[in-house]
Amino acid sequence: MNNPIIIAVDAMGGDNSPKKVIEGISLHSKLSKDVYYKIFGNEDLIQPIINKYKLSRDRFKLIHTDKVVEGEDTALSAAKRGKDTSLWLAVESLKKNEAQAMVSAGNTGALFLISKLNLKMIENIDKPALSALWPSKKNMNVVLDLGANIECSSKNLVDFSIMGSALFKALYPNDLAKVALLNIGSEELKGNAMIKDTFQLLNDKKNSLFEFNGYIEGNNIMEGHVNVIVADGFTGNIALKTAEGTSNFITTELKKALSSSLIGKISSILNYSNLKKFKNKLDPRLYNGAILLGLDKPVIKSHGATDSIGFANSLKVCEKTIKGKLIDQIKKNIN
Repeated sequence: MNNPIIIAVDAMGGDNSPKKVIEGISLHSKLSKDVYYKIFGNEDLIQPIINKYKLSRDRFKLIHTDKVVEGEDTALSAAKRGKDTSLWLAVESLKKNEAQAMVSAGNTGALFLISKLNLKMIENIDKPALSALWPSKKNMNVVLDLGANIECSSKNLVDFSIMGSALFKALYPNDLAKVALLNIGSEELKGNAMIKDTFQLLNDKKNSLFEFNGYIEGNNIMEGHVNVIVADGFTGNIALKTAEGTSNFITTELKKALSSSLIGKISSILNYSNLKKFKNKLDPRLYNGAILLGLDKPVIKSHGATDSIGFANSLKVCEKTIKGKLIDQIKKNIN
């Protein structure tokens, strides 16, 4: 491969790892021929899975360590485990410029702390933000912050608007980024002082990276009128968990309704195609891969409970952030 994209992978984090991680790499490698994987983890556990999926030797390098960050570790205890855990080594490879992005399905707090200990913040950005993709009627939305910062200033939210828009453009280069602030109402007078100040800053100072569309209420997030939705971490996290819970409730109840009677089963057979489209729209694996924005290298958090398909999609997010020059776009537009 000429000038491959190099992704560092913590193979030991999350449920059912390293099996799902290596399966995910196998799935992703078949679709993305110009990606090389630096895999960090226990060779005794990983190599047999690599052999099973016949991953080509010229597509990866396996770096052995038998030390891992546990799911129940606090962020501080994870960092104190030392610099030879699979998570630390994967992040450190970014610091050493041996990889261009990294991904882990492991402990979220540990990933954030170890990333911040190893990597620099982009100049003029005060706080990192956790961003993720949500489905909408038209495409995908970028939503941030989802819990990295409980308290934010107006400047932080303006920074989040720029970072979120840069991410959206990296993922969807042909679409216009449209920013809105998550608020309790769409009227200009609604919200607290910080939200109102942010509105004025975004409204007064135009940015070539995105179009500012004012406020958005929670019930309109998935309408598709905007595609970058900005909030403080407290509000964003509650919105995320509410949306996840609602999605799980709908799919579970629909499944029960369609399997509880003969008429329901017949209906599900007759509407198989439409039901499959509905299921795919709400399938969290298809938009797996949260991103810690604000650091000078892309750090991607795969959901700990996802499977190999979800992990493959988080690798796709890594790839797109590099090809879309995410960090350069942020640096170019941040004030």
